[in-house]
Amino acid sequence: HEEGSLAGLPPLRVLLAEDNEVNQRFALRVLQRGGHTAVVAANGRLALEALAREPFDLVLMDVQMPEMGGFEATEAIRAREAAEGGHVPVIALTAHAMKGDRERCLQAGMDGYVSKPIREQELALAISQV
Repeated sequence: HEEGSLAGLPPLRVLLAEDNEVNQRFALRVLQRGGHTAVVAANGRLALEALAREPFDLVLMDVQMPEMGGFEATEAIRAREAAEGGHVPVIALTAHAMKGDRERCLQAGMDGYVSKPIREQELALAISQV
């Protein structure tokens, strides 16, 4: 499969935890073009509810959201997995591509991260790596 393309991956069910509508639309377009299906959750609490309801192959997790942010939500996901087993890859979406961010994401139990504004190739690469 092409580097930087989502089309070569098997169809994934993706949970997109993102409160910004522009970012939601862009990520959905990219995912759908690659043949993937996505469910949107506007904050971490809704993301946890969606994960409790149905299985996903991958979570794209915005770090800063109202009610519950991405770090808290990821920690809650990992705590539930520790109790019940399983592991869903979580890729952070962060506007703060600063030094130390990657470490903070990985410490929270995230499997990778993509900085905003989201670029299709960067997103595809992060997804293919997990």
